[in-house]
Amino acid sequence: MIKITFVIALILSITSIKAQEKMNTTELPYYEVPEYYSEYTVGTVTARMIDGLGFRYRWATEDLRPEDLKYKPSEEGRTTEETIDHILSLSRVIVNSALKVPNDRTKKIPVLTYEQKRKETLENFKTASMIFQKVESFDEFKIEFVSDKGSSEFPFWNQLNGPIADAIWHCGQVVLLRRASGNPLRKGVSFLTGTVSE
Repeated sequence: MIKITFVIALILSITSIKAQEKMNTTELPYYEVPEYYSEYTVGTVTARMIDGLGFRYRWATEDLRPEDLKYKPSEEGRTTEETIDHILSLSRVIVNSALKVPNDRTKKIPVLTYEQKRKETLENFKTASMIFQKVESFDEFKIEFVSDKGSSEFPFWNQLNGPIADAIWHCGQVVLLRRASGNPLRKGVSFLTGTVSE
């Protein structure tokens, strides 16, 4: 009887630990790509592109070790963490366009830990997606930059071939860099379906 009680307690403990791990993993956005939108609109298609980007970024950056973050393929190349920093800056351009606020280059950027960078990037993608999915026209969602030299403005078209496409490109680089540093992307992530199998 004691053995059976012990086995049951052990199974319950393991199940509880696994459930807790999954809950911790799913706290950040884009564990999986959200369900399909009910219709194709300019807003939902743009949001879906950003959702796909968020999903790719989530898994490209999952479980990176300190040695992965420091990995650099050549003297001239960026480290994995520098690439992640660049994706963070692109995510800020994307979300600022959604929020209709300029990208102010005169302000000092706070120093963040890797975990904080990852969380902010994912939340930026999620916020932008949620705003854009309801949009019928992107005329007022411009990219604006402010610097000591003045300001510049670009139409939303540049968001598609600029920050969004660039961030997708760099997510692929993170996957390549982590493989080169000995920590390949986990199995079971399907970029076609936007799902994860355990």
